[in-house]
Amino acid sequence: MPSRRIGREQALQALYSISIGSRDPSDALAEIGAADENAEHRIFVRELVLGTLDFRDRADAIVRPLLEGWAIDRLPEIDRLLLQMGTYELECRSDVPTAVAINEAVELAKRFSTEDSGRFVNGVLNAVARGRESVDAETP
Repeated sequence: MPSRRIGREQALQALYSISIGSRDPSDALAEIGAADENAEHRIFVRELVLGTLDFRDRADAIVRPLLEGWAIDRLPEIDRLLLQMGTYELECRSDVPTAVAINEAVELAKRFSTEDSGRFVNGVLNAVARGRESVDAETP
């Protein structure tokens, strides 16, 4: 079975195709999914892509105040997509540990984006996680 790391890479590829190529999500998912991958893996990738797309406006609203001098629409496309996907996992996927969501996004940033993207994505997603933890601590 392919790992979730591979699934996140495939999800990023689909999100990039949707964003840059104005592709339909179902077409982008069909293109990146191999026929021999198991159903659980395909479901994970599909949920990650569709969940990120559904949550992206909320993710942008969460991330925007954390960017300190950057405008979200001026970020490299891969960084923006990783921040959206990472924020979705942090906020909506209780089955994914915080450290895993952040580390996976950082590794993808190092591999597919700019030289400084790994540190940047790490800092922003850690701030998202800290913000979530402080809200959780305040909730009775």
